Amino acid sequence: MKQFEYERATDPGHAVAAVADRPGAVFLAGGTNLVDHLKLGVAAPDTVVDIGRLELDAVEDSGDGGVRVGAMVRNSDLAAHPRIRRDYPVLSRALLSGASGQLRNAATTGGNLLQRTRCVYFQDVTTPCNKREPGSGCSAIGGYVRYHAILGASEACVATHPSDMAVALAALDAVVVVLSSDGERRLPVTDLHRLPDDRPDKDTVLDHGDLISAVELPPPPAGRSTYRKIRDRASYAFALASVAAVVDLDDSGPEPVIREASIALGGVAHKPWRARRAEAELRGARPSPETFRRAADAELADAAPLEGNEFKVPMTRGAIMTVLGELTDTEV
Repeated sequence: MKQFEYERATDPGHAVAAVADRPGAVFLAGGTNLVDHLKLGVAAPDTVVDIGRLELDAVEDSGDGGVRVGAMVRNSDLAAHPRIRRDYPVLSRALLSGASGQLRNAATTGGNLLQRTRCVYFQDVTTPCNKREPGSGCSAIGGYVRYHAILGASEACVATHPSDMAVALAALDAVVVVLSSDGERRLPVTDLHRLPDDRPDKDTVLDHGDLISAVELPPPPAGRSTYRKIRDRASYAFALASVAAVVDLDDSGPEPVIREASIALGGVAHKPWRARRAEAELRGARPSPETFRRAADAELADAAPLEGNEFKVPMTRGAIMTVLGELTDTEV
């Protein structure tokens, strides 16, 4: 293993300065992703700045009816928090779908958002990978692609983002609080991650030294929400396809109509995929299998599966329809 310097941050400002001033420095939170990459040789930092003891582990009211979640809140604690279970069940269910109980006890909110792809070629340093080494090529194209993207991919990269939590946060219109040497800023979680284009090595829009300090949830959405994940085994497996959805149904008239819908997809793109086309099809429409299929087809119209993951298109369509049926009490 490559040797590195270790430094324990005393406060968020210290952490930011310690990483921003050193090109080869990284943050260490729960370590469930970084430590794996150190062992595999994917990551070889010069300095590791430990933020594990910073006081960023609170779940508290944000003051506007929403919730502020500290970046160091553990996944298991967030999933079990009474306020999250009551007001944001889609988030609790997404968290409980991720990894194993032991990993959820260690993994953090900020680290979960910033985890890197589980593409087998990215994690194998003996193979070319544009995400790991820009310009070296993409071994996945023409290779094993069962878990790879059908939306938003490029010729440089077809990997997917692995987080379940991030998909739920995208559907909830959460906001990420980022601390940098220039101060604090906020950005929608839907703007945090990038599509690969010709720079798949850049997972997010964050600059070196930027520290996620919190995630802010807006006031609880009207309607019902849920998360559904399709995977190869019941636990400790990444999504082949997943759906986080919030649906507000207006049943005051002679026939119910969908007042508002928010949908995000996982396992299908380089980032959590906000299904804007599907949402537009659903607003003002009567819930029915035909409506749900039309919405799903609109979202998947530009899907470009690879040879070996074509099944993801009907799988994702079915998952969207099933979730919408569940949230509107419609048989599909």
